[in-house]
Amino acid sequence: MSYLAHILQPDEKVLFDGHLHWIIYSRAILFALLAGLCGGALYFLGDQQGLKFSALSLAFIFGVIAIAFALHAWWRSFMTEIAVTTNRVIYKTGFIRRYTVEMNMDKVESVDVIQPLLGRLLDYGSVRVRGTGASLEQLDHVAHPLALRSAITAR
Repeated sequence: MSYLAHILQPDEKVLFDGHLHWIIYSRAILFALLAGLCGGALYFLGDQQGLKFSALSLAFIFGVIAIAFALHAWWRSFMTEIAVTTNRVIYKTGFIRRYTVEMNMDKVESVDVIQPLLGRLLDYGSVRVRGTGASLEQLDHVAHPLALRSAITAR
């Protein structure tokens, strides 16, 4: 059961359930492409045993790195919860060492959205919620950051 389901108050409703964007898998995708290129090079190398072994070794190494990055990104995405409820903004990450931040909607002063060019094209970005006296940490690689901002600011 999710953290959000445990902490909701009886009269509280979820307005926006956020998540991380698939762009967090970019390193895994890059290394998977490199593994594929090295594997594809095996087809063109013919009978050159030394080069075939090198290409196969590189393909294996890049494949293992791709899997490691993919597992790390999946775990990060699985352990991150971002939500806007009728009463507060909630951010939770971590499993054994859990980190949670909650801010009452009454305390929110502003919501900053930072989107690079690629972020605007793919609809992801960084969001920082500023409140009276404190602020949430910057939430990076958030999917649909403008919708998250609208859910926080539209009361």
